Amino acid sequence: MTTTDRLTTATIEADPDLPIIRITRDFRATPAQLVRAHMDPELFAAWVGPKSVSTRIDHWDARTGGSYAFTNIDADGEYSFHGCFHEVSETRLVQTFTYDGWPDGVSLDTMRFEDLGGGWTRMHSQSLLDSFEGRNGMLESGMDVGIDEGYAALDALLADGAVEA
Repeated sequence: MTTTDRLTTATIEADPDLPIIRITRDFRATPAQLVRAHMDPELFAAWVGPKSVSTRIDHWDARTGGSYAFTNIDADGEYSFHGCFHEVSETRLVQTFTYDGWPDGVSLDTMRFEDLGGGWTRMHSQSLLDSFEGRNGMLESGMDVGIDEGYAALDALLADGAVEA
């Protein structure tokens, strides 16, 4: 695979038969760096979400069986999220994700980190929701902006050496 084959912009796909959203993106990083960026609360707060929000970590226990809560803050208000970490390993994270404004819309998120060699890792993320309505609501929420801008911020942190393995 050449650098021109890299997925440096996230692909976001909705499964036509199941209420699943799949996201794939490549990073110039090791799997360990990406796990750390998702599990370290200070790093997570530094990159997650669109540029227009700041993130406050309200609770963070990043381990198998742990839980988390964070709040995004922008000019219009605060938006809180929470979930549980079901599996934290060197190459895979499984967690639930809930927007507190829609507490019935829980997703089960699985992220796998595939080492592509040459200092690159591909993230495969899947969010399973309990309905197509929930899935479509998530897609229509502007999540693509948060994903693209958040992962661009993560790229910058990785390039600056802020995420050690």
